[in-house]
Amino acid sequence: MSLFRALTSTAIAASLLAAPVVAQAAQSVVADRTATEVDGEDLRGGFIIPAIAVIAIILGILALTSTGSDRPHSP
Repeated sequence: MSLFRALTSTAIAASLLAAPVVAQAAQSVVADRTATEVDGEDLRGGFIIPAIAVIAIILGILALTSTGSDRPHSP
């Protein structure tokens, strides 16, 4: 079992050492790409997802601060 642990730890160490090198090589390939302009298309941000997030936060705060009678209490 000790040989298996040694091989496993060696493989993990090698992958940890190789990961930054591979990431740097992939980054240089991505840097060569350029953006293409699109005619007649306006880029707009969405508002539905942030609106749902704000509503969910408000409802969560209201649920935490509500003083409902159905909550358990000590005698």
